[in-house]
Amino acid sequence: MATLTSSLCSKPSVFDPHKSSFHGVPIATQTRLNPVKSTPVNLSVTAAATPYDLRSFKFEPIKESIVSREMTRRYMTDMITYADTDVVVVGAGSAGLSCAYELSKNPSVQVAIIEQSVSPGGGAWLGGQLFSAMVVRKPAHRFLDELGVEYDEQDNYVVIKHAALFTSTIMSKLLARPNVKLFNAVAAEDLIIKEGKVGGVVTNWALVSMNHDTQSCMDPNVMEAKVVVSSCGHDGPFGATGVKRLRSVGMIDSVPGMKALDMNTAEDEIVRLTREVVPGMIVTGMEVAEIDGSPRMGPTFGAMMISGQKAAHLALKALGQPNALDGTGIGNLNPDLVLAAAAADDAAEIAEA
Repeated sequence: MATLTSSLCSKPSVFDPHKSSFHGVPIATQTRLNPVKSTPVNLSVTAAATPYDLRSFKFEPIKESIVSREMTRRYMTDMITYADTDVVVVGAGSAGLSCAYELSKNPSVQVAIIEQSVSPGGGAWLGGQLFSAMVVRKPAHRFLDELGVEYDEQDNYVVIKHAALFTSTIMSKLLARPNVKLFNAVAAEDLIIKEGKVGGVVTNWALVSMNHDTQSCMDPNVMEAKVVVSSCGHDGPFGATGVKRLRSVGMIDSVPGMKALDMNTAEDEIVRLTREVVPGMIVTGMEVAEIDGSPRMGPTFGAMMISGQKAAHLALKALGQPNALDGTGIGNLNPDLVLAAAAADDAAEIAEA
């Protein structure tokens, strides 16, 4: 079967000027962020610092219908714009967000993110067992440097004081970019598959998807894409749905599920095995463990970030765009695209996994 790389035409690309952490190239404009010690803060608000008077605040008037029209027009315009797009990322957990962030650096690549939950972020709002801190093993901390997320540095790992700092930061940077649209509260119910190649996703409101057995027929919508990145996480109500659908239609043989926890083995394997599993579909994050029977990693998040970055570069390669996996995005050609999980010498080995 033909792969994505051989079937898609290239188009010119322009990249953002800031550096990236992919392949471990140092960040030229940033330094390592040391933990911040608490200091007394004066929370008093002065009239000079406030552009309005809080004692007699009053909003400008508006018609209710204007609010409705603004929301509806903009959302429907986005649906029309992204009905045929470059990349659809299914699942906005830590891997999906990292993938979309890396892709968004190329403004010529249009990225749609599908997330069934109202609140994107997956399990990355907290660390393990609903605790706050997020542990990231080195050298994936370079991605945090790029994002500007502060951490407490230890010998072989770093600790973010609250996982929400990572998730909120990457979302704020990602969603501000003009070539990205997040469709949250939207479920990917199925895949578009033509002649053995994944060509998009079948979508519906998440609440509709959860109630098909309680209502009469509620047909879906579609979103065509040159590349689909499935980052649906490990097995669950909406977990691993991409690879489970591939199995049910006979495009892959089995989905054995993830093995028992082994952090050191798991994170390396998740990054190494992130790949295009069938023509048109790349799998990233914990969904990789489901399809390959890799160990689960537990409450450490570096592999999710770097697997997402690798998936982005696989998608860029498939689109004929500069990327870090075939050398077109490294060095003088494009210093923006570099991988925190591996030295440049290891790029070819990772790409072949």
